[in-house]
Amino acid sequence: MENDKKEIVTFGEVMLRMSTPGFAKFSQVDNLNMDYGGGEANVAISLAYMGMNAIHVTRFPNNYVGRAAAQFLRHHWVNTSQIIYGDNELGLYFLETGAVHRSSKVVYNRENSSFSKIRPDMIDWEEILKGKDWFHWTGITPAISEGVAASCLKAIEAANKLNVKVSADITYRKSLWQYGKKPQEVMPELVAGCDVIMASAYDLADIFDYPLNHDPETDFPNAAAKLMEDYPRIQRVAYKTRDSLNASHNRISAHIWDGKQLISTDNYDITHIVDRVGTGDAFAAGLIYGLLHYKTDEEAINFAAAACALKHTIEGDANMVDFDDVEKLVKGDKSGGIVR
Repeated sequence: MENDKKEIVTFGEVMLRMSTPGFAKFSQVDNLNMDYGGGEANVAISLAYMGMNAIHVTRFPNNYVGRAAAQFLRHHWVNTSQIIYGDNELGLYFLETGAVHRSSKVVYNRENSSFSKIRPDMIDWEEILKGKDWFHWTGITPAISEGVAASCLKAIEAANKLNVKVSADITYRKSLWQYGKKPQEVMPELVAGCDVIMASAYDLADIFDYPLNHDPETDFPNAAAKLMEDYPRIQRVAYKTRDSLNASHNRISAHIWDGKQLISTDNYDITHIVDRVGTGDAFAAGLIYGLLHYKTDEEAINFAAAACALKHTIEGDANMVDFDDVEKLVKGDKSGGIVR
């Protein structure tokens, strides 16, 4: 497919990722691997690898670590011209990768990060979003601080004014909401300005108090239909399902609701997971790419599911595969044969 260099803007925190080598436990190691990651930045990197012009907006500490984080994004073809700098702390998280019946473990340390201290007046969203095709955020971002939530709302309002499509992966993480506001107070106003939402029926139940029958066949389309009724701007609601046989073997599929019908993909049987972190971001990037480049929702959701499946084979937070890799899997080539 000919790529016409669509331009996407993402907004969110980038953290320093400190992970144990291989599948070692924290108690076994005397060194950690250093990398960078964050939901929206992962989406930007993934789309950059697929040939899009991706611009990430964030705030880094004004020191060597902050500059190194920006360099990491540039190394992966992400435009860092809109990054702002200030204060001294970069958020970080520690990862112990599980295997088979042992779960992975994540410990966050992101309080008082430079990003958490963003204020709406620090960013000229209309200038950044002018002429762009898409803006993406996640539910993690407005959970970090009141200033970040206000900045996210300002970005969405600017995107709406400029006719820029807006998507959100509204992942609900209760432990992040520590600044005195509940997601039920913040998220509705943000979601109202979105064109595409990525969320499970459980996310929608947690945030919007939609009822659940605990029936996989009906819960998602019912919740998606209710969301689109409550927020008429939304045109698509999508999510991925995961059947975790164990930490090393998962089955995934994906689904999209257009207001009238549910379209679902086949399952991908992922038997040897390399790194599960960032797979939701890979799905989001694949969906954004698919909706921008394909004519049908079926093609778009199939592309998103394949991108998500491939991320399970990539170390690190971001899905560093290109369009040809994803398209090959979409077309049914699961051989993993050597390409010469």
